Amino acid sequence: MFRLALKMLVGDRGKYALLVSGLTFSTMLMAQAMCLFCGIMSWTVSSVRNIRASVWVSDPMVEQVNDNKPLRSSDLSRVRSVPGVAWAAPLYQGAQQARLAGGDIKGITLVGLDSATLAGAPGRILAGRLEDLRLPNTVIIDEFAVERFSEATGRAFGIGDVFEINDREARVVGICRAERSFTGGPYIFTQYERALDYAPAQRKMLSFILVGAAPGYSADEVAAAITAATGLRGWSESALIWSTLDWYIANTGIPINIGLLVVVGFVVGIVFSAQTFYAFVLDNLRNLAALKAMGLTARLLVPMLLLQAITVGSIGYGFGMLLTSSFGFFTLGYGRIAYLMPWQVPVVAGAAVLSICVFSALLGITKVVRTEPAIVFR
Repeated sequence: MFRLALKMLVGDRGKYALLVSGLTFSTMLMAQAMCLFCGIMSWTVSSVRNIRASVWVSDPMVEQVNDNKPLRSSDLSRVRSVPGVAWAAPLYQGAQQARLAGGDIKGITLVGLDSATLAGAPGRILAGRLEDLRLPNTVIIDEFAVERFSEATGRAFGIGDVFEINDREARVVGICRAERSFTGGPYIFTQYERALDYAPAQRKMLSFILVGAAPGYSADEVAAAITAATGLRGWSESALIWSTLDWYIANTGIPINIGLLVVVGFVVGIVFSAQTFYAFVLDNLRNLAALKAMGLTARLLVPMLLLQAITVGSIGYGFGMLLTSSFGFFTLGYGRIAYLMPWQVPVVAGAAVLSICVFSALLGITKVVRTEPAIVFR
């Protein structure tokens, strides 16, 4: 019977192709929207992913990593005195502007690292040496900065080239790989003291304090101890990431806008697939009624229709995820599109397609169950 059901499905090639194409488009629309959402959210926490530290310390009013409420310089000594702190290093992070030789101005994210330990330095150096940051007026730029600066200057921009930050010279001694910033500016790494010279002077300049947990202490324990002892806010790396994600979800329109695309994809799948599958059942109603007249009960007919619906759903889901993955593969290297596919995206898309298939099958099942076998003799 199941083989017969598949032959009936493939036999009507027009509706079979429409069902597969509709579910493919629905899957691709939902999955791409979710991938865009995950990609944008990953950009919001790029600073945490680029500047690695087990514990971060911030002003108590800070809610996410891109919220810059500077600390006092004396807070660094207070944090170092807390039990469980192995080391503590200052960090400057701020949006600045880079002036290139031709006069073009590009927005950047300037990161100042502790000159002694270089704690929080990028882990993937593609060219140059990290230790060269200790030389005068030196910076390390990321790949996106190379791309943007090369476009602006009309030539290959790299190690040895010079630009200005706040009318002060910055000489490139290294190129690193870093996650894209949510604000769109490339990352520029330098020493902490030099970053303070580059940035406009303010009363307080210390953005964050990076902390390493001593042996025998977890990051959460050290973060809680810092909060209790200093009144500042200690974060484990994971806590800061989730707080940042929660803040952007709650305070921006990103979830609503992306969610509408997912809903549209789901509705398109339901409407298109349900209508087409129902038309397919109507076209084969006489054949199904004949099977009922020959003694087939609903216990066998219902699984047949479910098999037909799930079969086209599986094929459409496979094609949809293939197109989505291909789009991500060819655009990920481009670097300017926020696109990320964690394992949750295929699972959610698969569950959505399965529900579409089950709903479509239920419409056909209702019609078949109510059909009298005698219709075949009319």
